[in-house]
Amino acid sequence: MKDRSFDPANEAEFDAVADGYEAMHQKSIAASGEDPAYFARYKRDVLVRLFGAAQGQPVLDFGCGIGNLTSLLSPAFREVHGYDPSSRSVAHARERAPGARFYERVDDIPKSTFGIAVLANVLHHVPPADRRELVAEVAARLLPGGHLVVFEHNPLNPLTRKAVADCAFDKDAVLLRSSETRGLLRGAGLEGVRREYIVFFPKALAALRGLEPRLAALPLGAQYVALGRKSG
Repeated sequence: MKDRSFDPANEAEFDAVADGYEAMHQKSIAASGEDPAYFARYKRDVLVRLFGAAQGQPVLDFGCGIGNLTSLLSPAFREVHGYDPSSRSVAHARERAPGARFYERVDDIPKSTFGIAVLANVLHHVPPADRRELVAEVAARLLPGGHLVVFEHNPLNPLTRKAVADCAFDKDAVLLRSSETRGLLRGAGLEGVRREYIVFFPKALAALRGLEPRLAALPLGAQYVALGRKSG
């Protein structure tokens, strides 16, 4: 992959929204009753649940944006790295996660280094024709036995589709069904690929959130997580 800084668009476009991204995101998810920090914590908790025994391994947050998730990974995992093509976004991320290491060029990210690599709501910004190459590039950064974890919006959920349609930052987004995401992971040579649906209940129904682990197979969640393991 020639270093386009993974460009789903270009650095200038991401820089332009970095300062106002939090407010833009908050507006688009208003129907959930939650704020962006809730969804970042949710992802952090999923990762801790999946990889509690691997918390000493280096983690890469690829497409980290302004660092909402990166800042929460730093206390949970021993060594955290983040990548984003937007220098303005990375500046925000550094403030939020001062203990993490950041990159603005794909070529600067070391290969065969990370026990866990995360693509958190990144792929829907990447043109479909470029997704396979991108996933392969991220997989190349994994240690043997490491995992690539993808969080994505579930296009089968109508509220998710509305939230994406209402977000100016997502104006060019193309959502992926979980079957496509799993195919991308397998295409990168990853093994044991699986998927769980997540984020089922808005804040008004928070009392029911304890049921979510039992619903993981139902394609009703607002998002899903898919993961695969690098052989070795």
